[in-house]
Amino acid sequence: MPKTLKNVIKFICFFGAGVLLIWLFTRNIKADQWDQIKDALRKANYWLLIPTMTIGIASHWFRAVRWKLLMKPLGYQPTTLNTFFAVMVGYLVNLAVPRLGEVTRCGIVAQYEKVPADKLVGTMIAERAVDLVCLLLLMVLTVVTQLDLLGSLLHDMILQKISDKVAQANGTQLLIGIVIGALFLLLLVWLLRRFARSKVAITVKNLVRGITEGFLSIGKMERKKKIWFIIHSILIWSCYLSQVYIGFFCLQETSHLGLNAALAILMIGSVGMIVMPGGMGAYQLLVQVTLVVYGIPLAIGFAFGWIIWVAQTILVLVLGLASLVALPIYNKKKSEFLSSSGLY
Repeated sequence: MPKTLKNVIKFICFFGAGVLLIWLFTRNIKADQWDQIKDALRKANYWLLIPTMTIGIASHWFRAVRWKLLMKPLGYQPTTLNTFFAVMVGYLVNLAVPRLGEVTRCGIVAQYEKVPADKLVGTMIAERAVDLVCLLLLMVLTVVTQLDLLGSLLHDMILQKISDKVAQANGTQLLIGIVIGALFLLLLVWLLRRFARSKVAITVKNLVRGITEGFLSIGKMERKKKIWFIIHSILIWSCYLSQVYIGFFCLQETSHLGLNAALAILMIGSVGMIVMPGGMGAYQLLVQVTLVVYGIPLAIGFAFGWIIWVAQTILVLVLGLASLVALPIYNKKKSEFLSSSGLY
């Protein structure tokens, strides 16, 4: 099947899933709740979206700079603008096809900065792993600081379901699962050895090597660079938190919520962004459910989720498209400058 057709099918499937989620959780909204939603949206202070979107731009810039820090130990130092453009185009592509954006941004830097793509994939995976650690730390912080409020919610929604699944599985099922996993690993090792000189095996080995180097690049950083890497990670997530907190003031009904609620929205909303392309459907639903815990009516939570999601999506669309246009122009001027300076 052609790659383009696969991507189109993926887009249709994920877009359809997002639309289905939205339909499932809007079909039961009553007429009076729709009136509340319309009233909230009509009275919303949309001027406050300007600082939230500005902070969003800063978060993307910090991400680009942090990604550069991972490349330097590998012997490469792309320009910050090219890295930023690549990040934004990656986000744009992810709106359509999940995870394809990661490949796209690596391809852009490889094309314009001549950095080997396999090593870029390694740095990208390392960066995502760091973000996962940050998200887990955020979850712990959110639950610990609001144990009485969120503890029971997380237990009912996640922990209880996991424990029920484990309890239902008998010893034979667990043993079969372990054996299947072990056989899969053995088969993979055998195939790599059997076809060690094939093109596919060489590609896989190079990819694994690149990923390994990407992870090791964190350890190879100078002490000062490691500190800056941590600082930029904190700045990225602080920007995310600030966006949610300022967003509360867009609606009168959520303006009284504080940092505790913003932490919870950031934690749960991030999960929605992961499970669906751009968070479509999932983000709004999870934000809506979370705000109920803080005494916000479903209708208002629905309106707030859509306001924040639309603002973030518009930002990605505008910056992503602008980056696509700017990339060839910027790099043409850069090449001309380097040629005229005798550096190229």
